[in-house]
Order: sequence, then C-alpha cells, then structure tokens
Amino acid sequence: MAGLVVSGTQVSYIGQDCREIPEHLGRDCGHFAKRLDLSFNLLRSLEGLSAFESLEELILDNNLLGNDLVLPGLPRLHTLTLNKNQISDLECLLDHLAEVTPALEYLSLLGNVACPNELISLEKDEEDYKRYRCFVLHKLPNLKFLDARKVTKQEREEALVRGAFMKVVKPKASSDSIATSPECQYTPLPSASRELTSHRGVLGKCRYIYYGKNSEGNRFIRDDQL
Repeated sequence: MAGLVVSGTQVSYIGQDCREIPEHLGRDCGHFAKRLDLSFNLLRSLEGLSAFESLEELILDNNLLGNDLVLPGLPRLHTLTLNKNQISDLECLLDHLAEVTPALEYLSLLGNVACPNELISLEKDEEDYKRYRCFVLHKLPNLKFLDARKVTKQEREEALVRGAFMKVVKPKASSDSIATSPECQYTPLPSASRELTSHRGVLGKCRYIYYGKNSEGNRFIRDDQL
C-alpha cells in the first residue's frame, strides 16, 4: 500500500491527501497499532478510527479537523496531537476528550484558533495563553504536558482554584457599534472646523515656549518677546 509505513506497532500514513481514514488501514493495522500518525492529510472526519482500539499515541497534525471532531473511545490513549487544524471551540473539544480519552497525559493544540498564540494572532498575548492553559488543566486535570510545555505544580494548583473562570470569551462586534458610527468618530479638530463645507481657520493656544537653539524657524514667539 503506497504511503504506508509500518515499524513494529507504529503505523504512519503521512501526506497522502486523504479526506478520511482508509478502510483497509484499519482492517490491516488496527488490531496491533499502538502509535498512529496521520499528519499532513486532508482529514475532516475520524470515522474509521474505531478499528484502532489499542492506540496509545495519535498524531493528527496539519489536517482540516474542526469543531465537529469525534473520537471513538480510546481508553489507552495517552498522547494526542492536533496541531494546525481548524478547531476553535476549546470547551467542546475538552469535554469530548475528557469522556473518550480518560488516560490522556499529553495534548498539543498549537496552531488552532482554540489555542491563543501571539505568534499566530497579533490579538493574543502571553496572558491569553496562560488563561488557556489554566482552563485546559481545569477540564483535563491528569495532563502532564500541554502543547510543548510540561505542566507545573503551580499551574495545576491554580487550575483547581481558578480554572473554571479562565475561559476566554471574545465579545461579538455590534453592527451599530459606536466605533463605526460617523457621528462618533474621533477627531482632534475643534467642532467649528469638523464640517467639510467649513473653510474657516481655527486658532489654537500652546502653553509651551521654545528656548532651544535648533530649528529656530519653527519656534513659537510670544507678543511680549518681540
């Protein structure tokens, strides 16, 4: 079978552009595989994974898996990587994993919208990522590694106390938002000069006096200095 690599109990089927798990893959390898790597495909569904009942490690990086991701019961699975997919609903995913992967110890979600990362989104920062870790550990308290970082004792303790409140909810922008209203747009100009049809000049006062020797042509001169 082209693209299939088998080494002991390790099975790899990488970069084959498959949209679903081939039936023959489960039929031929499901009964002995403990590690399955399906990265760099076009997977949108994990139907067929139920044939791999003894899985301990599952690699699903660089696919098209979204919020409708459904895993079968995998009681022995301790490692799951879902890096660079299309998952945005973190709570839904974690609730599902808590139900079907009770032995999970290593989880990686880097590259998904559900995992706030300032290297991917300029709107996110380190504090967003810390809150994310706290919330994940609240939902999956048995994790030892999250993404590429070991779970610390301090993180585990904080998750017990604050984890339930660390879910980050991004408010939806209102269609009649003040920021988009032309009547409320900020302008530094006085009200007398805001109309496009008004051509009157506007005088301003400055309380600062320039006493320097550079850029002499740009300094302000008061009447009592003439």
